[in-house]
Amino acid sequence: MFRRIGAFFLDVLEVIVFAIGIFFFVYLLIMRPHKIKGASMMPNFPDSEYLLTEKVSYYLHTPVRGDVVVFTPPSQSGDLNSIDCGVIKSTPPTDISDEYIKRVIAVPGERVMIKKGRVYINSELLKEPYIAASVTTDAKTFLCEGQEYTIPTGELFVMGDNREHSSDSRYWGPIPKKSVSGRAWVIYWPVDLGGSVKKPDYGSL
Repeated sequence: MFRRIGAFFLDVLEVIVFAIGIFFFVYLLIMRPHKIKGASMMPNFPDSEYLLTEKVSYYLHTPVRGDVVVFTPPSQSGDLNSIDCGVIKSTPPTDISDEYIKRVIAVPGERVMIKKGRVYINSELLKEPYIAASVTTDAKTFLCEGQEYTIPTGELFVMGDNREHSSDSRYWGPIPKKSVSGRAWVIYWPVDLGGSVKKPDYGSL
């Protein structure tokens, strides 16, 4: 009898250990849940919305324009500098503890410019279907009005969809691809807004 009870508990323990192993495998290597914090991706990703990010895609290829990515912000990773129109001045203290979620706008080798409230890639106007036509994109401390910047190898230029309320590459420059932890894949809460995250159509770009 005691042997049967012991065997039963051993089986239960094996199932629990297996389940924990599967959980950590999925969490560390395949996907993770994230909660949207703040208004920088409104209206497409509202504050307090929950989504899953997947990691598998970036084992196979690098992020592309339009991907919504989760990453460690430069000030947390120690990469942020005080910048004035692309000129690095000093390294300020850091105090950010959360990951950011932004949209990839330009990839390595591309030239990005902000002029009269619009974004240009390689001198061609970037049509952004995920923001209203009335929304303008202002130049900031890193990328000044009319200044063209070439994205270095291994880096990405990212912006929030809610341009007036987003701290992004316009302020602190491109992010290292190595800082990206995943791509926004599925919105799962609230249920009525749930579904897969669609990739935008940029036309010829």
